[in-house]
Amino acid sequence: MDKLRALQYFVATAEERSFSGAARRLEVSVPAVAKLVTALERSLGVRLFERAASGVSLTAGGASYLEACAPALARLVEADEITRASTLRSPGKVVVGVQHVIARGCLTEALPRFHARHPEIQIDLRDFSRVTEEQTSGVDVFLVMGWPKVADLIHRRLAAGRFIVAASPGYWATHGMPRHPQELEHHVCLPIRSVDGTVMDLWSFSRGDESVSVAVKSWLTISNAHRDTALDLALAGEGVVRLLDWTDRDRFELGALVPALADWQSPEAPPVNLLYRASVRRIPRVRLFIDFVVELFREIEIERGQQVTASEPPSWLWRRLGRASAVVNRHR
Repeated sequence: MDKLRALQYFVATAEERSFSGAARRLEVSVPAVAKLVTALERSLGVRLFERAASGVSLTAGGASYLEACAPALARLVEADEITRASTLRSPGKVVVGVQHVIARGCLTEALPRFHARHPEIQIDLRDFSRVTEEQTSGVDVFLVMGWPKVADLIHRRLAAGRFIVAASPGYWATHGMPRHPQELEHHVCLPIRSVDGTVMDLWSFSRGDESVSVAVKSWLTISNAHRDTALDLALAGEGVVRLLDWTDRDRFELGALVPALADWQSPEAPPVNLLYRASVRRIPRVRLFIDFVVELFREIEIERGQQVTASEPPSWLWRRLGRASAVVNRHR
């Protein structure tokens, strides 16, 4: 058994949550992936995946094994990239369409590392919100948050994020920290309008068997393009903000933002999606950037210490109701 290849197939299957998804990513057959993963399980004496018609899921042993071997594989990938960069130059430009939340949350900080590896490649970073013919024209790679509808593009889910409710220490000191999500009705919250135009004012939580959705209220609604305004106001003590758990980590580490309702989880886990046309994968410089982005989000999950499974789209997403909370009103 080729142990290194088996580990690569195992990690790809875990991330894609299916043998077929791993096969598409690795550009091999589904039986080849299943056969090598099964051989790995046999050599370890541990069942790594639970198989089902809908896909596969990691067992407890599989999750532990992934956590143990993923850092070593990531270092190996980085070593391969550094060596490849020293012997293979692929000059030219890669046009990257990226949503602001992804660019600000992690990509901007990582771009100098990519440039250090591949100084001959130029990155043309463009604002991108929705998968439309107009916005995809001339773009090589797209990074999109949420549940895009795609037809002619290769679609890979890289990771997923959960929402955290937070405010400044001063705000909590003045208004009190909520102990139950329903108490958010009495706070100034700062909802953001999605790229599709819906005000995301329905904040959902779960704890054990209990599920709660709260229609938050505010004097201000903020468009997706100005989502940093919500963060700035929260830092200034003007209200409560809902952030993804892999963004603005420095604000939490420095104590500028303090999370609330830590014993609750958000059932909404929007995925980060990598989209590209099949033809660009054959362009070396684009392939190098794609591999780098996959590695980046793998590192984020390792640093977070857990793998978050993307949730299904929220019920309000395709209804064009104007406000997410309108879903609750319609059910009354």
